[in-house]
Amino acid sequence: MKIAVIPLLTLFPFGGVSAFENQDRDAPSFRARVELVNILCSVTAGDQGFVEGLEKGDFEVFEDGVPQEIEHFSFQGGEDAQPLNVVLALDTSGSVVDMLGFQKQAASLFLEEVMRPEKDMAAVVQFDSEINLVQDFTYDVAILDRAIESIRAGGATKLYDAVWVSVEDLLGREVGRRILVILSDGDDTQSQMARKEAIDVAQKNDVVIFGIGVRGQRGRADFGALRQFARETGGLFLNSRDRLSELKEAFDRINNAIKSQYSIGYVPKNGLRDGSFREIEVKVNRRGLKVYHREGYYAPTDAR
Repeated sequence: MKIAVIPLLTLFPFGGVSAFENQDRDAPSFRARVELVNILCSVTAGDQGFVEGLEKGDFEVFEDGVPQEIEHFSFQGGEDAQPLNVVLALDTSGSVVDMLGFQKQAASLFLEEVMRPEKDMAAVVQFDSEINLVQDFTYDVAILDRAIESIRAGGATKLYDAVWVSVEDLLGREVGRRILVILSDGDDTQSQMARKEAIDVAQKNDVVIFGIGVRGQRGRADFGALRQFARETGGLFLNSRDRLSELKEAFDRINNAIKSQYSIGYVPKNGLRDGSFREIEVKVNRRGLKVYHREGYYAPTDAR
């Protein structure tokens, strides 16, 4: 199987063969010079939830403080929305083993509700002392349910490695909206990748990360990383407070956020292909609204 080159890091399916294994690694490929920057964002109105019905003229986009011209705009709700690619990453370390049953039950319900038949795909990853691909991308919710049910608890926590591999080996290969949903206590104990490396690879691949904090009885929780992942990629962090009802509510909020996204595209006025990080700010010209979007992107380079 072709996987990310991280020493001693494993990514493999239980009882199955990954789609990566049969791909033609020698096939020619073509790289396009894509200059368009795409932003997925959600808008909330306080406790009233996510806002739909906004139009192109309601938004302003700034790159490094410079106003940009919006070239493409669309609302990503309904059946005509772009294909959705979701990776569900479950923390199965020993510190949250007492919450695993709740996680599995709520996760299955979430995928059933968020996926449109034959349009959206999902994959399931578990992480503890290793990162395991429990189920590769599929349209079939029943297969995903069985994969989630098969998950068993493990040892330590490789949160940052799990983010890096989920993006690099799974989401980065797909076309459409790319979503990573993480359930974890956030207390990374064994990753070889740094937190910044995990964030960088998500930003470079336009991945939106949603984090749900779970707190087991056997270890400590630290939700700082989950909050940062969500903030810098345009997602949300939600604290489930160790209750099944609130875990389901967290998944419902993520479902609503995904189904209320706006897609905004612009061609940067700064045409330098220098690989630098560019800060993005999206504003809505209506009072009382808050916009969630990624904090920036890396400019392309001419390197081959």
